[in-house]
Amino acid sequence: MSKNLTRRDVLGSGILVAGSLLTLDVARAQGPLDPTPQCHDGEATLRQTEGPFCKPSPPERAELIEPGMAGQPIELSGFVLTRACKGVPGALVDLWQADAKGDYDNSGFRLRGHQFADADGRYRFRTIVPAVYQGRTRHFHVKVQPKGGRILTTQLYFPGEPQNRKDGLFRKELLIRTAKNQGWVAGRFDFILDMG
Repeated sequence: MSKNLTRRDVLGSGILVAGSLLTLDVARAQGPLDPTPQCHDGEATLRQTEGPFCKPSPPERAELIEPGMAGQPIELSGFVLTRACKGVPGALVDLWQADAKGDYDNSGFRLRGHQFADADGRYRFRTIVPAVYQGRTRHFHVKVQPKGGRILTTQLYFPGEPQNRKDGLFRKELLIRTAKNQGWVAGRFDFILDMG
């Protein structure tokens, strides 16, 4: 399972419910989610600003939901890939976001965490859907870095949000694929790194 992924592996993987790192219950997703963006398109994931709320050294964890936390649960998962559709094992994936009221925790590490992609380049976070706040649509902030490589800083967006068209930073190329079932949202985004 630790071989480099082929295009067929990536395109046929869906949400990868059987993967060791991606343990989303089958009942939570109505069907497989397509890769996005697709590595064979030849384009690396777009870079965007980190914004004012980035904090160094968040804890290593995939579970960001805390007991009693308000908000719609989401499991965000996918791959870190090269433009040649090969998984990037050990890539650092750092995620931070606003809470259900649109606030960031700037004194601690609530709704902040990082992890390392598995041997196939897979990652997974369980968190909540961030709220819209003044001037911004719903989004996650993410930094992705291969071992010893250049950091990709970007933001991920949600489809169908009315605020998308009003947010000057929104880019459709950074839309998460989503499906909803049994109170959870399943989200997928594959990061494509320019390793050249």
